[in-house]
Amino acid sequence: MTAGSRQRKFNHVAVLKGGWSAEREVSLRSGAACGAALREAGYRVTEIDVGRNIAQVLAELKPDACFNALHGRWGEDGSVQGILECLGIPYTHSGVLASALAMHKGRAKRIMAASGVPVAEDTIVDRDDAAFAHSLPPPYVAKPIAEGSSVGVVIVPRGAPRPPESIRTIPVAAGQIMVERYIAGRELTCGIIDGRATAIIEIVPDKALEFYDYEAKYAPGGSKHILPADLPPDVAARIQYHTLNAHNALGCRGVSRADFRYDDTPGGMGEIVCLEVNTQPGMTGTSLIPELAQHAGMSFAELATLIVEDASVDR
Repeated sequence: MTAGSRQRKFNHVAVLKGGWSAEREVSLRSGAACGAALREAGYRVTEIDVGRNIAQVLAELKPDACFNALHGRWGEDGSVQGILECLGIPYTHSGVLASALAMHKGRAKRIMAASGVPVAEDTIVDRDDAAFAHSLPPPYVAKPIAEGSSVGVVIVPRGAPRPPESIRTIPVAAGQIMVERYIAGRELTCGIIDGRATAIIEIVPDKALEFYDYEAKYAPGGSKHILPADLPPDVAARIQYHTLNAHNALGCRGVSRADFRYDDTPGGMGEIVCLEVNTQPGMTGTSLIPELAQHAGMSFAELATLIVEDASVDR
């Protein structure tokens, strides 16, 4: 997993960051970190805070490749990928179809399940209906169909007499949200770098936080990362297998990350469940993929180089 010996295809790299999704601030940080790493690696870098005129900006700039550091809708769901395909500019991470599929949690889960990746039972419902009455027996999780970084996630505890009002604030797609069976246990993540599954990280949120939410992911001290996770060898092997299987089933390219729950609680059945695949994982100072790469002996600059040199069109 090293990029130093590979001949470079690109010189001028445009780093796409920011945008207008709910994950704008995280994307700005990812983009700044990637821009600095690529400059360190010797690239000419132009950082672009993406607006709706991005096609015009790129047509005038004519970069050799785009490092897509956008997160969330429009940047991670196939939209900007389609623009880059039309412009013929090589870009990083997954293509149009894989990005769109992975971003839509419901469709992604159906494809993963058909390929043997374990997922939790769910139902897609109108948000108003989910706020009026339980769509599944508690405990369950209510969340957006097409957002990342745990934006808008609501956990409904066992015994809750009715859905909490906070469900009405969950971002919708066509008026709908996902309601998913809650899986107790440990929060784990595994990446794909250079076509292979990485080690596994266990994420332990700060005790003041309910779960691995937006603050736990991006605030310094919001969570503790245990790398490698202390897991039975067979459990670790299964998670790595499911990570690569999910990546391939969705048609992902480049670097991705899959999030899991592992129920080893007292009375639990040892269940492993894949929650989602992230096609453009965060690249901030608290992000998991750079940490996994470092654990494998790869610097941030080497990781950024590996990602950008994989850029292409028709992905």
